[in-house]
Amino acid sequence: MTTSQSSPVQIDAHQKPLSAPLKLSFDYTRSVGPLLGQFFTALRERRILGVRGSDGRVLVPPAEYDPVTYAPLTEVVPVAGAGTVESWTWQSHPLEGQPLDKPFAWALIKLDGADTTLLHAVAADSPGEISTGARVHAHWIDEPVGAITDIAYFALGDTEESVEQSPDDREPVTILVSPSSIEIQHTASLPESAFLRGLEDGKLLGARTGSDGKVYFPPKEADPATGLELDNFIELPDKGTVTTFAIINIPFAGQRIKPPYVAAYVLLDGADIPFLHLIQEIEVADVRMGMRVQAVWKPREEWGLGIDNIEYFKPTGEPDAEYDTYKHHL
Repeated sequence: MTTSQSSPVQIDAHQKPLSAPLKLSFDYTRSVGPLLGQFFTALRERRILGVRGSDGRVLVPPAEYDPVTYAPLTEVVPVAGAGTVESWTWQSHPLEGQPLDKPFAWALIKLDGADTTLLHAVAADSPGEISTGARVHAHWIDEPVGAITDIAYFALGDTEESVEQSPDDREPVTILVSPSSIEIQHTASLPESAFLRGLEDGKLLGARTGSDGKVYFPPKEADPATGLELDNFIELPDKGTVTTFAIINIPFAGQRIKPPYVAAYVLLDGADIPFLHLIQEIEVADVRMGMRVQAVWKPREEWGLGIDNIEYFKPTGEPDAEYDTYKHHL
């Protein structure tokens, strides 16, 4: 797919940089402990619990430790699903993931029986409908799961909704999973754009400063050691040497390959910085430092703007590289 030796490449500096939407997301997972476990389990039953502190105040949401003495808190206290708005602000343009898809108010609500406020959404048609001192009540989702979002929002009025309680034989809530994500428009730098366009054509482009600088793969905006621009692009071969590696034995969420498998740093011939990729077509116990490998590319019709155009690296069958040839690149 690539040349057998490194060779200079001319890059059009006037070509527009690549730009695409980028969404980063992960699930934050935590154990809730005995106190918050009761709180979330109660929400699943459309009930709200607080906890009494050493000064007699009822804290909602419950604090795990006393804000006065810092001792663990244990006295659980039920509170009402209705309360009073202490303060509020208007959300005129709701964002994705917020409780309501039309304008609403965020409010600090002191539930009857509580001494602290709970932040939640209040449904109102206009800012004129809500005020400090307004009475509100919880509106629950149809199928509570044990999260604060079981309260869909608070509605105006202090008459609590009547809910039909049915036996819940599910286990108490012990784990809370909170999805988190951010979306941005990522615009690649000139070196990054050149690198990605090269991949789309089956080329592996590195870059260096001048004719004798270190060759970085993937190319960076500047040489980290000197701060000088990486202005000399080099097409690298798709052969290299394994410098270090890890055998992955533990499964995890989103994993696309069944363990065990090897993730290795591969130093392409002509490069000075290794990069991480998969090693296959060999028993994991036989992978070793210095092993010579070559890229296995996906079918041409599956290529895109990504290093995953290379499906994995496989052994070439050549003799292992001498340690001295890669010891400075570990």
